[in-house]
Amino acid sequence: MGDNKITVSVEQQFGEVIDIILRHKSRASKAVNKELLLTAWHVGGYVSAKLKSEEWGSKVVTQLSEYIRSQRPDIKGYSRRSIYNMVMFYEAYSTISFLTTVEKFLSSEFVQPTTAQIEAPNFDHSSDHAITVQPKTAQIVQPEIGQMPKILELTTLTNHIEILCRCKNSEERMFYILYANKEHLVKRELQRCISNQTFSALLGSKDNMSKGLLETYPNAPIMFKDTLFVDFLDLPKKHSESRLRNGLLEHMKQFILELGKDFIFMDQEYRLNIGASTFKADLLFFHRGLQALVAVELKKTKFHPRDLGQLEFYLEALDRDVKRSNENPSIGIILCPEADRVVVEYAMSRSMSPTMIAEYKRILIPQERMQEKLNEFCNLFLNED
Repeated sequence: MGDNKITVSVEQQFGEVIDIILRHKSRASKAVNKELLLTAWHVGGYVSAKLKSEEWGSKVVTQLSEYIRSQRPDIKGYSRRSIYNMVMFYEAYSTISFLTTVEKFLSSEFVQPTTAQIEAPNFDHSSDHAITVQPKTAQIVQPEIGQMPKILELTTLTNHIEILCRCKNSEERMFYILYANKEHLVKRELQRCISNQTFSALLGSKDNMSKGLLETYPNAPIMFKDTLFVDFLDLPKKHSESRLRNGLLEHMKQFILELGKDFIFMDQEYRLNIGASTFKADLLFFHRGLQALVAVELKKTKFHPRDLGQLEFYLEALDRDVKRSNENPSIGIILCPEADRVVVEYAMSRSMSPTMIAEYKRILIPQERMQEKLNEFCNLFLNED
């Protein structure tokens, strides 16, 4: 064997070394994030107690910020606004309503405190604040010293502040903490997901999914959105399917964020040779989590039941000629600007192919509590490896 050649077994061993490096790098990153969160939690809790006891006013917070800057110019990130964000971080996430929501949908493990305490004088025990749960009973109690629940470690402080500023109820806040962790969202990506109502789009009604999709992929309702926002394309009211496709190709990164980061783009106008004829699937993806091909058919007009027949035909061809033996049945998505919900329900009711209809028209979806679907999402999160 030459010096510049690597055997398969040695290359595999090299890959294992890379896995070790990445695993420890991930642990280090998580450890740093945890300490940053604990710092914000403890500073926020301390300042919160001072403000509530009326020992301090807003002017004192400004003086604190200036004092830190003058005494320790090497310590960054403690402007007046940042300190108040830390107070908000502590106060919002230590409420009984938030912790009971987390315990209800996840488990007591996620509201158990992380190790570390702050010295905080005379908390107001009549307020809506709680700190931890008893391990045996998992009942929320209210000690005098604030401790940070573990669920907060799932994302960054920057993301938490974004969630707190833009989400008003505990269910929605918990959802975006879990979603940011699952999709590895940075601040800008999280902002878009909140603006585009991912909470409602993922947890809303799923009459747009076929029986075949629901039976083959039971978790599909909490993995696929029924509404995708493509405002980044600047599409005119009247546009062609080719303009829509070209726009999505040009902005594939944004489109993947809309679909979900488990989607891997494979090809456009994917050729399917069937008999003496050739057909083209508009966009072809692979979903890592489901280990399945996903064909997306683009429509410039309102959904028509005949569109479903064309998509099912493509899925049959993908499963027969393209799908590998270790992969699951292919999934089809019709992406259209409008869909009559009743027509969609009729079309989906007898379809045994894994298909769904999604809209790319921006619509305002009423915010409401969707307990059952949120519970399903949390169960999926808990069951992931």
